[in-house]
Amino acid sequence: MQEENRLLELYKVLWNNRSLEYIEAYDQKEVLQQAIRRELKDELTHPRTRKQPMEKYYLAVKRIVESKLNETEQVMLIKEFTNVLDEIKKES
Repeated sequence: MQEENRLLELYKVLWNNRSLEYIEAYDQKEVLQQAIRRELKDELTHPRTRKQPMEKYYLAVKRIVESKLNETEQVMLIKEFTNVLDEIKKES
C-alpha cells in the first residue's frame, strides 16, 4: 500500500499537469494505472495526432530516466509503465 502511494506521488512529480481522478471505489494503484494507461494511449491528445503506445512508453521511460528521481524510484515507475503497456498489448 505504501509503495502504491509512493508510485502515485512519483507520477505526480513527473506529470504534474495531469489531473488524477480519485474515486472512492478505486485504490491508489488503480488511479495510477488509469493515469498511466491514459498517458500510454495518448488520450489527452487529439485523435489525429496521437502516438502509438510504444512510442509513448519510450518517451515516458526517457522522461523518468532523465528525472532527478533516484534509481530505485525510477525502476519502480518504469516497472509500472511496463506492466500497463503489457496489459494494453494484450487487449490489442
